[in-house]
Amino acid sequence: MSEARPPVGIDDLLERVRRSYERIEPGEAYAASRAGEALLVDIRYAALRERDGLIPGALVVERNELEWRLDPWGGHRLPEATGHDLRVVVICNEGYASSLAAASLHQLGLHRATDLIGGFQAWRAAGLPVTTP
Repeated sequence: MSEARPPVGIDDLLERVRRSYERIEPGEAYAASRAGEALLVDIRYAALRERDGLIPGALVVERNELEWRLDPWGGHRLPEATGHDLRVVVICNEGYASSLAAASLHQLGLHRATDLIGGFQAWRAAGLPVTTP
């Protein structure tokens, strides 16, 4: 009989996936987006976007649709899903769910996918542009 693997808690899982790629700070994400070098993807749910606002130019993709919309080979991809070399910066509210989402995009071959450290809240705290609802 083989031994069962001990369960992995969410903190351990986050630490493990975050070690597999380089995360990005708000200022760097802003500069990369403005230079056309990164696609910002906001995965926050509608209530948070309505409450806090939007990042101008960010593509809004609900978390449960992310992989289908950004897979360059997928039949439900968005026009922005141009290839596996696309640099995607996933943004959630505080930078937790986005880490797991970026790891999922890596599994689809989007090897430059990353997430925003601190999420939307860090973006706003850094004084970067936000449109209010």
